[in-house]
Amino acid sequence: IVVTRPGVDPAGVSRDWSRSFSARVSFVYTHALSGFAATLPDALVARLRNDPRIASIVPDAPVSMQAQQMPPGINRIDADLSPTAKIGGVDAGVDQRVPVDVAVLDTGIDLDHPDLNVYTPGTKSCTGSTGDDLNGHGTHDAGIIGALDNSIGTVGVAPGARVWPVQVLDAKGNGKISNVICGIDYVTQHASEIEVANMSLAGVGTQPTASGCTTGDAYHDAICRSVAAGVTYVVAAGNNMRDAAGYVPAAYDEVITVSAMPDYDGKPGGLATSKCSRDRDDSFGDLSNFGADIDLIAPGVCIYSTNKGGGYTTLSGTSMAAAHVSGAAALYVANWVAGTGVRPTPDEVRTGLQNAGTLDWNNTDDRDKIKEKLVNVASF
Repeated sequence: IVVTRPGVDPAGVSRDWSRSFSARVSFVYTHALSGFAATLPDALVARLRNDPRIASIVPDAPVSMQAQQMPPGINRIDADLSPTAKIGGVDAGVDQRVPVDVAVLDTGIDLDHPDLNVYTPGTKSCTGSTGDDLNGHGTHDAGIIGALDNSIGTVGVAPGARVWPVQVLDAKGNGKISNVICGIDYVTQHASEIEVANMSLAGVGTQPTASGCTTGDAYHDAICRSVAAGVTYVVAAGNNMRDAAGYVPAAYDEVITVSAMPDYDGKPGGLATSKCSRDRDDSFGDLSNFGADIDLIAPGVCIYSTNKGGGYTTLSGTSMAAAHVSGAAALYVANWVAGTGVRPTPDEVRTGLQNAGTLDWNNTDDRDKIKEKLVNVASF
């Protein structure tokens, strides 16, 4: 970027340099600045700076869009109205973070994603890897939960909540119950620090017939003891179009189980469409599991969020719905602690989220005809 001295015609200098030095001129400035932009041979820059007509020559530099999207799902559950989330509020531009820790038991999290508050000292890998996300699924859920309220990418339900990468699934999104119990064990070890655990995963299984935390079902009993330690678990209902009673951890009574709905415009009424999915707006998600074990429903179709490699992508499933509720649970906990000074119990979190939910969605295609509450965080 070449700035000419007062009284010098920048167009004349640019023509001169084009002829004499093969300068490739892209812009001539005559109003806000007197000068021009050109591609110049590096070897000639020092010499050209001595041209008496020139005030300065500075390198060009890249710039990029600095815009943050508010995904429809965030808008649909009124996260933008939450006094705890403070999305785009009077303190917009200030790095404010919801003071809650959420463990993401998944494929890991992109450890240095610029739009996430990743607690890297809390990284735990139960797969033999590093905790860094090689799939993208865990990073996507982490963004729904707590992407920062800044000038880039997207924003989460509980902006800036500290997310712990607990890697229990491999790069293909697969794992075993033993891997998951490893993650649950780690979360329980840190139950004094971690308030919410997100488990956007599912496998075949049922609620044990015995009660308590010594049923003989190791998976159930591990979660049961972790919940007893004070951690609120939010889990995906599963994407099998079947009763969630046949899938775990969705079937376990101790967790908050979430089904998925499409919302393409952040508004009720079912008027929007999407090129991403054929699901009807504001209806029950076609792939979502259903049944009496479902505690809440949340947006889970065509959800835009963070991705591995510092990027962003759109995914669908009850995994994404569970992440919305994990963010909601984080807001509920933060609001409760601010008011009382103590952490709510997982049962209090579940009851609070259900009481605050709405029925403003269309369940005519819900296979069980049970109209679960749609999570809403406007009041906390």
